[in-house]
This record gives sequence, C-alpha cells and structure tokens, in this order.
Amino acid sequence: MTRQRRPRSAPSYPKTRRIRFRFDDGFDNSDGYGKYFADDDMVLSHFLAGLSGGFPAGEESFIRSVRRFADRVTDPVLKKQVAGFIGQESTHGQEHRRLNAVLADKGYPIRWQDSDAVHRWRIRAEERTPAKVHLAQTAALEHYTAVLAERILSTDEIQAIPGTPEVWNLLNWHAVEELEHKSVAFDLYRAVGGSEAVRIMAMAVVIAATVPLIALGLIVSLARDPAARRQPRRALRGIAALYRGPFFRGFLRDAAVYLRPGFHPDDVDTVALLDYWRSRLFGADGALNDHLR
Repeated sequence: MTRQRRPRSAPSYPKTRRIRFRFDDGFDNSDGYGKYFADDDMVLSHFLAGLSGGFPAGEESFIRSVRRFADRVTDPVLKKQVAGFIGQESTHGQEHRRLNAVLADKGYPIRWQDSDAVHRWRIRAEERTPAKVHLAQTAALEHYTAVLAERILSTDEIQAIPGTPEVWNLLNWHAVEELEHKSVAFDLYRAVGGSEAVRIMAMAVVIAATVPLIALGLIVSLARDPAARRQPRRALRGIAALYRGPFFRGFLRDAAVYLRPGFHPDDVDTVALLDYWRSRLFGADGALNDHLR
C-alpha cells in the first residue's frame, strides 16, 4: 500500500552497528529445535536457510553497484547515507556468513551460493552490465528486501513463530537495517540520472525471475535433505503452508507498487515501525544491546 511521503525535518542516516551474534551457542539443541530451527518446520527452515545463504554474495554485489558511482556523489547528505548503506550491508554479509557456516554444517546445501565460482560469475556479469542498470537492479532488490523486512517486523504471525532465538535476533536486526537504508540505492540511482523506464524494467525482471528461482532453490534444497525424501508428504504440506503463509501472502502485490511511475520507497511509511523496533532492540533496555561491540 502506498502513502503520501511525509516531509522530514532532518535527514536520517543508516547507522552501522558493530554487532556479533552467538550462533555457536544457539544451535546446541538446548532450545529443542535442532536442525529445523524455525518451529521444527522443515520447509520454513530450508527457506530461511536459503535466504541467508544468498545474502553475503548479494550484499557484496549491492555494495559494488553503489561504489561504481561513489565518486559522483556531491550531495553531503546522500554521501553520508551511501557510506551508511555500505557499512550496514557489509555487516549483514559478515553475520550471515557466520550463520551460514553453522547451517551448512547442519546439512543445509547453501555453501554454493557463496562459492568462489559464483563470486567470479557475478563479477563477470556485473562487468557486462551497464553501471546504471546494475544500480537499478540493486534499487529494485532493496525494495524487495524492504517488503520482506516490513512484514517480518509488522506481522504478529511471523513474530510468534517459535524457533532458535539467535536466528530471529539476526532476522529482526537485519530487517530494521533494511528499512533504515531502503531508499539509499534508489536515491543514488536518481541522483546519477537513472531513468524511470530502466528502473521499472529492472523491477519487472526481478519479479519475473525471483519467484521461480526461490521456488526452484527450495525444491533443490529439500531434495538434498534425507528427511524430506523420506517424508515427501510432510515436505509438500510444508511447501503449501509456506506459500499460503505470512511470508508470501500478498508479497507480489506489495513488491509491484514499485512499478508505478513516480514511486519512491518512502511512499511506504515505515517510520513508526522503525522507531518501535529500534527502541525494542537497541533502546535503553534493548534486547540486542549486549550483542553490540
């Protein structure tokens, strides 16, 4: 749902938080979940593991797309926002990489997403992509992640899902920071003269490509899980529940608002949601204050 952007009295800047999650302590089976860390749900756990597996390489690609224009930023506000964006995305990649090592050791087939071969392929693809198109792709994918972040933080049904606490701490922190910098790549794209047509086309391609790719990745991941092969009905029921559930329900509708000419990420007002979660995680009695370094 889009809303009129509210004017802000002062610019906001993404804050790079030095944070460290305790994944080594969070998967010792003391929480009762073992391998399937999300409510002992095989499919949901594979889905979240696949998302985490793709984040480090994806975040690094986003950073490279922004850095291609760093020397062209003259506005001091945008320059500081770009620096915050890079700092946050870099930290996301580091912490997800640490989680991914634990998940891979538990049998989730996600190592390939952060492999040297995939890294080289990405670099070659980026070198063949015009810089503004690469930045437009980043802006589109940032809207995608902002839509996911908003529903994670605002949907009671998602927050009520039991699971390994440190994984949910990571997801909530990551979601907060995605909303903090959701407009940066978009504003940079506009500042360097990116066109509306390319912006909209980039999102159309993202929508067309990511839905089948996520489904394919989930099916392949489950196919490599011996428990899923032994219990195909459980896996199929889990897939149906995932796609009917709060992560996907209405997702494409919310992502597609980006296709509207003149759209800006701040049209979707997440200010109050961000204020609430920043206080909950990092306020005076914030749940993650003891994770900060």
